[in-house]
This record gives sequence, structure tokens and C-alpha cells, in this order.
Amino acid sequence: MRSSLLTRSCSAALFWALSLGLARAATGGEPVAVPQVDVAPCLAAAATDDVAKATAACAAVIDNEKTAKPDLIKALVARGALLARHDQIDRAIADDSRALQLDPALADVFNARGELWLKKGDRPKAVQDFGAALKIDPNHEKARANHRAMALELERIGAQMAVAGKPSFNCVRARRAVEKAICASRELADLDREVYAANARVIGEARNANEARTLQREQDNFIARRNAEFGRPGYDLKKAMHERLQRLNGVDGY
Repeated sequence: MRSSLLTRSCSAALFWALSLGLARAATGGEPVAVPQVDVAPCLAAAATDDVAKATAACAAVIDNEKTAKPDLIKALVARGALLARHDQIDRAIADDSRALQLDPALADVFNARGELWLKKGDRPKAVQDFGAALKIDPNHEKARANHRAMALELERIGAQMAVAGKPSFNCVRARRAVEKAICASRELADLDREVYAANARVIGEARNANEARTLQREQDNFIARRNAEFGRPGYDLKKAMHERLQRLNGVDGY
């Protein structure tokens, strides 16, 4: 009887001890080992441009909710750069954007995403990202060069838009029928301006003064024929201007 009571007491004590241990583990009373997510395989595969291996290795890091934030950012940036190198622009932008959400102080990533926006033809977003990179790091050489190039490009586009639809001459002073026809057509006006600019370029590249005079006489003859033949049956002004532009640009073996 006494032995039976002793056995029951020991069993109760053991159960209590086990219950207490489980409770502590469940409530954080005892440290529980958490397996670490290894980002190294992702970084190594991306660095060697191994798309297949990097895709699997980086996904294992990025899609794991236990991945530490710094490692998640490293994996996103590495995969984004790899995707960009293989012209998977949208996916690369998505990775860079997620990395910037986690850490908005990454100047390199802003610059990288800006270059991707530029490849997509989205100049405003590219300029915005280059500017963000420079705000974080005013000495960022790539971002500074990209921002300057974009500023010059936008300035050039603005200048083109300012003269779009305007010929090389002042339409207010247009007297000839052909001049009025050019002023009335945006397409013909742009063609006229392109012919004028191409002729100026060719003359500027002439090897000597005699060659430059010969080239200018050709342009004068073209204008004279245009003025004389416009309105006659069979004369195509647009075609004549295109042919002149092609000749000036060397398409016709000039």
C-alpha cells in the first residue's frame, strides 16, 4: 500500500514537471532554437549569373517568412540585379521596389531602379529615382551622371516640342503657295526643318569652302525646283522633301 502511494506521488511529480517545462517553452520561458535562413547560396548564384540556381536559392530566402530583414533585402537586391542583366525589367523593378519599401535609404537601389525605368521609357520615374539616390548620397557618381544625362535629354525633348510643327522659315512672311502649304501642314513643316538642319550639317562638315559652296548650290536648286513645280500635275511635295532629306543624310549614296 505504502509502495503504491509512493509510485503515484512520483508519477504526479513527473507529470507536473513535464507540464511546467512545456508551458515555459510555449510562453517563452525557455529559449527555443530557430533555424537560420542562409542567404549565401542566393548571393553566390546571383554573383555568378547562374539564373536557374539563383532563382531557386533566392526564392527560398525571399519567400521564407522567417528570413531576417537584412538578409531579405540582400536577396531582393541580388535577384533584382540578376533579372535586370537578363532584361526581365518588370520583375527586377518589383524586387527593387520591395527592397526600397524595407529600406528607403538605399541609394544604389534607387539608381538601379531609375536605370530600369529608363529602359522602359518612363523618363519621369527615372529622373525621380536618380534624384532620390542623390538626396540620400549627393556624391553618388552613377546617379549624378544619370540625373544630368536625363536633364539634358528632357531639355532636348522640350526644345523639339517647342519647334514641332514649325518650318525653317517664318510663316508670317510666307508668300509663295508652296510655303503656305508647308506652314499649313505639321508634317511638311517638320520635314522642311529637318531638310534645313541636315543641309546645315552637311555644309558644316564640308572639307573646304568650294565643297561647301557646291553643297549650298544643290540646296538652292532644290528650293528653286520646289517653288517652280509645286502645284503642277504629278508633283509630290512630300515625296520631293523626303528624297532631299535622304540624299542629305547619305541614304541615297550621297
